[in-house]
Amino acid sequence: MRKKLKITIMKNLFKSIVIVSLTILVLGYSNTAFAGNKDRSGQAGATELLINPWASTAGWGNAGMSSVHGVEAMWGNVAGITSTNSIDLNFSYTNWLQGSGVNAFSFGFLARVSESVVAGLYVMSFSPGEIYKTTTEQPDMTLGTFKPSMMNINIAIAKSFSNSIHAGFVLKIISESISDLVGTGVALDAGIQYVTGITDNIHFGITLKNIGPTMRYSGDGLTFDAFPDSFDGSSSLTVLHRADQFELPTQLNIAAAYDFNFTNGYRLTAAGNFTSNSFSKDQVTLGLEGALKDYLVLRAGYTIENGIWGDIETDECTNVYNGLSLGATIQAPLGENMKVAVDYSYQDTHHWNGTHTVGARIIF
Repeated sequence: MRKKLKITIMKNLFKSIVIVSLTILVLGYSNTAFAGNKDRSGQAGATELLINPWASTAGWGNAGMSSVHGVEAMWGNVAGITSTNSIDLNFSYTNWLQGSGVNAFSFGFLARVSESVVAGLYVMSFSPGEIYKTTTEQPDMTLGTFKPSMMNINIAIAKSFSNSIHAGFVLKIISESISDLVGTGVALDAGIQYVTGITDNIHFGITLKNIGPTMRYSGDGLTFDAFPDSFDGSSSLTVLHRADQFELPTQLNIAAAYDFNFTNGYRLTAAGNFTSNSFSKDQVTLGLEGALKDYLVLRAGYTIENGIWGDIETDECTNVYNGLSLGATIQAPLGENMKVAVDYSYQDTHHWNGTHTVGARIIF
């Protein structure tokens, strides 16, 4: 009796959240037309949190936030990890803005810990490459180079409250550093998915991402030696610059998807996602995903935001991406309870040669 009451309460709560969120979305769209918060662009830190390191979901521009599953759901919508049967492993490499020398490496795994609970962990290491050292006295790049380090450790847990309602949380530990400077922080993601329809082919999802306290840098890199006039030439003071705090790039996603299931295991999914960014323009992403008996999956997505079709050299266009995303997956069974898959995604960009992501998954 208590279990049925709990499920009923969760269903009513989710429906209320969906109705309120859609109302906000419609009113916001009619009044601001994707306005977002462009005036705050560049004021957030740890923006690597917004980069999707996984090939499958990046292949259709994050349109599938309502139906994402497996390890990739820890970045997209953590509620989707509840679809894991036993163990799920994912390895990924991203060549971000090809030609820039920036790369990202990711590894994640999921494990079912009970009948209704799944837990997981993934690590993303973002490498901006080597940067020349310069000072005000020596600006000619003769001091060698240094390599910044950016790493995010994500711990996730999600629970299925019924066959239709799934929810979960992700705790993020953020680390950014160079040899004499470090910044650390924590953030939280929360996500919920609702599945309905005769064949569970209608999906809704809401995700709130990167909620956390402000971050601040600290270390010897903020200090310098000063020689006050009152001191003799052999004495000095170590002066510390106080680094300002910065906020995290909070984001709200409201998504929906519909599966057209055909005979012989063929499927076509139409999906859409609205993204409300705290520090940049709002976006709408539309996508299609077609599956041929689960052996081959093809994806395409397009992201729309105010000014995205403009010239990148103007103030109207503030996104290096053109909007188009393409992706594909080849997967095959390996034994009775094991499946392997290889994913690839391409995201079109201005100036650079796009962002390319390759991934490999092992599913038990």
